[in-house]
Amino acid sequence: MHREGHVGAALLAYAPVGFIVFVVGFEGAAMAGAVGAGLLAMVPDYDQRVPGISHRGITHTVWFAALVGIGLGLIGLAIGSNDGILAAIDLGVFGLLVGTVTILSHIAADALTPMGVEPFAPVRNDHYSYDVARAANPIANYGLLVLGIIATGIALAVVNVLSNI
Repeated sequence: MHREGHVGAALLAYAPVGFIVFVVGFEGAAMAGAVGAGLLAMVPDYDQRVPGISHRGITHTVWFAALVGIGLGLIGLAIGSNDGILAAIDLGVFGLLVGTVTILSHIAADALTPMGVEPFAPVRNDHYSYDVARAANPIANYGLLVLGIIATGIALAVVNVLSNI
């Protein structure tokens, strides 16, 4: 998939997380998480810019998703530590979720292509390809983007309705 598809997949995957965070009263964090998911959506494809790392290799695995999630979780812990242990834990878990969910959404979107992914490599070499559309297919990419925007909009609309009850 290309940028549009990956941003859409990230928003689609993040929508339920953002919804829950918004409902429990952390509106700013929910919005920041959506922006963060959009910004992180292409991180696995940075492998194309690093010599010696194959495309859709280690950066397209659950291990990399966990690493990014842990990294953002630690950043959240550090930021939240100024406001006490509960804030640190909350932001740490939130960072872990945003990072992990976003990278997993990238992997899932790439699994829609004929090239597919091996998300458990090097532990297992299971190959996943649903062969739905080529990575450059504009209909698939913009379709995912629209789905992500719709999912985010629905989550916000439901929050708005709930807050008026």
